[in-house]
Amino acid sequence: MQKDHSGSAPSTPRLRNRKRTSSNEFPTELNKLNGSHLLVDDQNKYKAMWIRAYSTLWMLAFFASILYLGHLYIWATVVIIQIFMAHELFNLLRRAHEERRLSRSRLLNWHFFFTAVLFVYGRILDQQLVNTVTSDKLFYRLVSGLLKYRMVICYFLYIAGFVWFILSLRKKMYKYQFGQYAWTHMILIVVFAQSSFTVANIFEGLFWFLLPALLIAINDVAAYMFGFFFGRTPLIKLSPKKTWEGFIGASVATVTSAFVLANILGRFPWLTCPRKDLSTGWLHCDPGMLFKPEYYYLPGWFPQWFPWKEISVLPVQWHALCLGLFASIIAPFGGFFASGFKRAFKIKDFGDSIPGHGGFTDRMDCQMVMAVFAYIYHQSFIIPQTYPVEVLLDQIRNLSLDEQKTLHMMLGQIFRERDLLIS
Repeated sequence: MQKDHSGSAPSTPRLRNRKRTSSNEFPTELNKLNGSHLLVDDQNKYKAMWIRAYSTLWMLAFFASILYLGHLYIWATVVIIQIFMAHELFNLLRRAHEERRLSRSRLLNWHFFFTAVLFVYGRILDQQLVNTVTSDKLFYRLVSGLLKYRMVICYFLYIAGFVWFILSLRKKMYKYQFGQYAWTHMILIVVFAQSSFTVANIFEGLFWFLLPALLIAINDVAAYMFGFFFGRTPLIKLSPKKTWEGFIGASVATVTSAFVLANILGRFPWLTCPRKDLSTGWLHCDPGMLFKPEYYYLPGWFPQWFPWKEISVLPVQWHALCLGLFASIIAPFGGFFASGFKRAFKIKDFGDSIPGHGGFTDRMDCQMVMAVFAYIYHQSFIIPQTYPVEVLLDQIRNLSLDEQKTLHMMLGQIFRERDLLIS
């Protein structure tokens, strides 16, 4: 005889697990399309375009104001963007359940972040500080002493974070914690490797920072607009809305813009002069041969109604063509890499800080590749391979009195030999 269990305690109801989708999660149906979802066929493309355009105008206004304020404010803006990027990337692999048991893991991430800030930017600050204040001032002695021992300070700050991490290890969470530790270091490499080149470009002259950044922005906008109206042929499966029409149209627009913008930007000393100190005043300098116009007469077969008989070209415009080619052909692969990365984690954007654009990391993917190339190109083909006088003077100040006297005697001998040769 079977027992009737109807009078027993009611069974625990089954709970339905509902997965909450975040605003930046990659849509499942879009993932299945595997590259066939083109922007030209998007029903909501005009709404998205206006949101994107509105955000772009605000970003341009902010960027123009920071550019007017000068080098230090642009540097500060780069650091702020780094903080937002690190925040977005730190959150990418976090798990709510594990983070509740590791209350101080985020603080440890930021400890490593600001240690990297001191290490990377301390070298740049040290170079600019030499020309800002004289050696007999207390501020110079304090800051220069701090920067002189920055490697030791940063090393022990890192060791403190390393010990902190070891002491924070929890049973059954080792794999998660070591994954977060490795992820943090990868973020620091990705973020600071490119930003250090960006800041170096800023102090070499705003021209070498502004032109590459504008070329990436122009390429992005042109690819969007050409794909918006004409895109029919998918370019790469990693980024479903990218088309060959957008890629080719953006390439032509970017190279053309590089040649024209270099001529415009190259005529302002505020943009072409390098900043050798930490002041914020206006710059005046000899622009150098790269920024002095060369005139070319137009051939006789040009129509008579054409208003110009000659055109002026800055030599730097030919270098700008190389930057334009890189920005249009190679730099977009930084965006493709980011697209593949987001697909791996099944997210649409890294964040939602900028309406219509995603997060700061989404906007900086191609900029990171471009900034490194601009620095390497400038150091290899533009800047003369000599040591600046300011750097040599800073090294002379660190010599002993006897070494300075010896150097003085040797320089005097060199000058006397040159006088004999001239006479």
